[in-house]
Amino acid sequence: MNIESDTNEEVQIMANAKKQPGGEMTVREAGRKGGETTSERYGHEFYEEIGRKGGQKVRDEYGIPFYEEIGHKGGQKVRDLIEEGKRAMGGGGGTTRRSR
Repeated sequence: MNIESDTNEEVQIMANAKKQPGGEMTVREAGRKGGETTSERYGHEFYEEIGRKGGQKVRDEYGIPFYEEIGHKGGQKVRDLIEEGKRAMGGGGGTTRRSR
């Protein structure tokens, strides 16, 4: 798994892939094609590894309380969406909140 084996030329081709008159593909198409190539070249484990490394980096930079905060915000958003769905279906879903 060595991303650095890609040549600079490949990177330049993808960077300049914005569709212009006579161009062959759009930036979106180039990104999709590059993602497919990366997936075929490195496999599922590559994505697991970079995800793990990214998570460790975020943990090191922001700490555990950051995860607690975003988890809490996510939970609040889900609760609000459930209440909104209940109201839309005529099932009430008032704004009662439980204390912690």
